[in-house]
Amino acid sequence: MTVDGGSIATTTLLTDGSTDALAVPVAPARAGDDALRPLGGTAEAAARYGVDLAEIGERAGLTGAAGEIYVLQLPRPVGSSVTLPWSGLPPRLVLVGVGSGRPADLRRAGAALARSSRGLRQVVTTLGAEAHQDDSASATAARAVAEGYLLAAYVPPTSSTSGGPARDAAELVLLGRDGRRTAAAVSEGRTAATATWLARDLATTPSSTKTPAWLADQATRLGTEAGLEVVVRGTRELTAEGFGGILAVGAGSASPPRLVTVSWTPPTAGGRHVVVVGKGITFDTGGLSIKPREAMVPMKTDMTGAAVALATVLGAAAAGVAHRVTAVLPLAENHVGGASYRPGDVLTMWGGTTVEVANTDAEGRLVLADALAWADATLDPDVLVDVATLTGAATLGLGKQYAALYSGDQELADALVAAGDASGELAWHMPMVEEYEDAVASQVADLRHVPVDKHIGGGSITAALFLRHFVGARRWAHLDIAGPARAASDKHEITEGATGFGARLLLRYLDDLR
Repeated sequence: MTVDGGSIATTTLLTDGSTDALAVPVAPARAGDDALRPLGGTAEAAARYGVDLAEIGERAGLTGAAGEIYVLQLPRPVGSSVTLPWSGLPPRLVLVGVGSGRPADLRRAGAALARSSRGLRQVVTTLGAEAHQDDSASATAARAVAEGYLLAAYVPPTSSTSGGPARDAAELVLLGRDGRRTAAAVSEGRTAATATWLARDLATTPSSTKTPAWLADQATRLGTEAGLEVVVRGTRELTAEGFGGILAVGAGSASPPRLVTVSWTPPTAGGRHVVVVGKGITFDTGGLSIKPREAMVPMKTDMTGAAVALATVLGAAAAGVAHRVTAVLPLAENHVGGASYRPGDVLTMWGGTTVEVANTDAEGRLVLADALAWADATLDPDVLVDVATLTGAATLGLGKQYAALYSGDQELADALVAAGDASGELAWHMPMVEEYEDAVASQVADLRHVPVDKHIGGGSITAALFLRHFVGARRWAHLDIAGPARAASDKHEITEGATGFGARLLLRYLDDLR
């Protein structure tokens, strides 16, 4: 992806044979008007191609809605002496709806353009390059288009040995931009999209490959290549240091658990220290409280929280954020075996808190509790965030587009919600209902990790209340991403399967943190 300061009238990219399509933006008609509104470069494109875009829009029933695409395939007569207006220009003219023109709509427009350009070499576009925009607005628009395009251009890894390779989207040139600020914004969009791609890649990898040891190796390789500090704890270290939750969850598997930390320290001191703890269950059978078959199918993605935490620290390093960032990845496979932990067991977590187990399929909060307690006591974070595909209850309450956000710190919650709005990864601040605290009380241990009384409900809330016991007095937030971490189909910048939700939100939060 590149930025070009030229215009449709002056650039050589449209006449040198390197470009397969020119994409121009259109918006919905204004009140009282029936015609689409041509935006930056559209009138120039119509003039160069000699076409009536208003008539085309009316004939095709275009509305200008965000992400609407219409491809005008222009004929190339062979053996004719007739010179057509578009001779020498790219053979495709693409009209792209931009809706309101806000960043969310421009991301959708960029995503639609990516999907319509698969198999092409290069696409030139004026999306977001409005003449009336100031530098700041122009940079924001360019970043949104770049993010949407790159996110929708994602091709998931595959082990298929049949058929041809998936068609990549074309190389994109953003026309009509100049200045370092716009180029920097596009670079920021690329960093955010790259982080999301990594989270998707890791979550998509089958669990036959993705054991805790394999995921720890990936974190080590990627962290080391980026110049970050990486520490891996295996079974011996976890046992010696008392990580009772991680060890119990991983006990039934032939693949032993790990705890990985990956740390970015900026060259200039003075920023905050943000620790991101990500749930890393590389496969979840439910343990002895075994899941139904249908519920088990997507469980290779139950380590998405760890993937997001790793992508966040790598993205922070790539962007050179001014804050220390540490990713903490508790990794385990929740399997069924002779050594599996049982309902009714009492576990001693890191730091000494005892927990009564009621359901081995609520394993995520156990590995998080260990990691959070350890991070609170040993890493001294200014901000502690955990991210996890934790509860089906969050999906029932908020659907597939919002993460459930819990925090007793209103300023932190507001900052994360704002980062979600800016990045397009939405979060809803949920209540920590104090009356539900009895749900995690136990008669045989310090805590019970799921409620005794099934009539309490609010399973996402009670999970957050349980985790709160392990964060001390830290500024802490919990992101339950069970809903938006997976998608049943492509939609806008979201791709089918693992979505990588959370990486862009957290990177935007770090970028805005002061």
